[in-house]
Amino acid sequence: MPQGMTWIALGQSILFAVLLFAVGWMVSKWANLIILSAARGRQFDEALARFAAAMAQYAILAAAIIAALGAVGVETTSLVAIFASAGLAVGLALQGSLANFASGVMILFFRPFNLGDVINAGGHTGVVKDIGLFATTMQNPGNDKIIVPNSAITGGSIINHTAEGTRRGSVDIGVAYGSDVGKVIEILQASASAADGVLDTPAPAVALVGLGASSVDFQVHCWANTEDYVAMLHNVRRAVYEGLNEAEVDIPFNQIVVHKA
Repeated sequence: MPQGMTWIALGQSILFAVLLFAVGWMVSKWANLIILSAARGRQFDEALARFAAAMAQYAILAAAIIAALGAVGVETTSLVAIFASAGLAVGLALQGSLANFASGVMILFFRPFNLGDVINAGGHTGVVKDIGLFATTMQNPGNDKIIVPNSAITGGSIINHTAEGTRRGSVDIGVAYGSDVGKVIEILQASASAADGVLDTPAPAVALVGLGASSVDFQVHCWANTEDYVAMLHNVRRAVYEGLNEAEVDIPFNQIVVHKA
């Protein structure tokens, strides 16, 4: 019993402390429900909404426990210091996990990508399957499941291939020296325009990009809806190959000229 406190006073203090804890517990529950409801009403991400609601609940509950202990005469200053020291020690031990956690909150808040987006981040490219508080899960074209720590994602560049709804792809092609450049451009343009999945706007574009050791090199640039991107590249390559064959334009092999001494 604290010095100078009677049993009646102690009982009243304990009753008051229990009341404080009960009120704090109820307020923490209400805060959880209110924040969760408000976040969902504003269409926040579910994971971010749950995180904010839980943090508010635990903060209020911790304050209620400290207030209740103070009501029965417990010296809370030293208790708070102990909790702070323990929190610092845990934070230092788990700084890598905390960095991933902080990065996860940033991703959920700023939304550089969403579920189903095709992104290049953390050294990997794939479809986003899950955005967690500590890691993001992707699936690559080989159907591999890739789990990338969130700090690796926010620590570098993020390329979102899906955000704009369309993607531009390029097909490289080389033709033999001596070919009519104007005719080749017309064939490539017409072939790309006729390929399935190629958008009319922006229209396909053809550029002469180099004079190689064995060929005159062109690039065919085409636009497609994001979901048609891979199929579009296949269709353009096939259309370009068939168009050049039909026009009897040679696609040369690499050649090495050896001069006899």
